Amino acid sequence: MTWRLSKGLADLSEEERGFVASSLCHFDGRRYALHAYVVMNDHVHVIVGPHPDFRLETILHSWKSFSAKRIGGHRQHVGAIWQDEYFDRVIRNDVEYQEKRDYVLGNPFRRWPALAMYPWCWAIGMERT
Repeated sequence: MTWRLSKGLADLSEEERGFVASSLCHFDGRRYALHAYVVMNDHVHVIVGPHPDFRLETILHSWKSFSAKRIGGHRQHVGAIWQDEYFDRVIRNDVEYQEKRDYVLGNPFRRWPALAMYPWCWAIGMERT
């Protein structure tokens, strides 16, 4: 899944990226299996497997709503934080899964090639910061 900040908003601060990452991890193992994510300055990518009783749209709404309230409070901003639109894609096999995982994990390093590490990026098998 991918979603973006509303047009015209300032990039997410480091603290705000942490708010988003925290919201992604909150129900991991209870409502979904979180496989990978990256919280960029202006968008978010997530690989997730919803548990049978939870719809993907409901999970996404929860992430966007919770993180928007935290970011809005932090910025003292009233109004939309995230664009309504999002992009989702079904991953159909192991090759595609690895391609998408590599894309998610590599996203910050493609945007900012001088980075040595990026704390708002995680995948199964990595320690969470």
